[in-house]
Amino acid sequence: MSARLVVIDASVGVKWFRNEDGTAEARDLLRQHAAGAVRLVVPVLFLYEVLDVARCHFGVEGARRVWRSLAADELVVSSPDYELMDRAIDVAEALGCTLHDAAAPALAEHLGCELVSADRRAHGAFPGVVLIG
Repeated sequence: MSARLVVIDASVGVKWFRNEDGTAEARDLLRQHAAGAVRLVVPVLFLYEVLDVARCHFGVEGARRVWRSLAADELVVSSPDYELMDRAIDVAEALGCTLHDAAAPALAEHLGCELVSADRRAHGAFPGVVLIG
């Protein structure tokens, strides 16, 4: 049996290295990924967003440590294609969020899998979203 796919957005990834509401849930998802129970999928923007938060909070070397950790986690990183970008534009309009924030829900919809987010403002209206924190 293969692991179920779960798309996460950067608000979840940030919780892996910051203690805040939802940290335990976010870290549990990462543990499930490491154990092979789920396969975490992220839009390529996830990496930039998470590393930028790490850089702002921990400096350049802290961002490099987070990057090494992310690379070791072997997340599935999805690059956009025409269809996905087209869908992200529609999702941004429907949710009233930025195109950046629409990337993860559009990817989840495209893959037909669950979206996990800690961003209630951007993703709260997305059908079936699992909100943490």
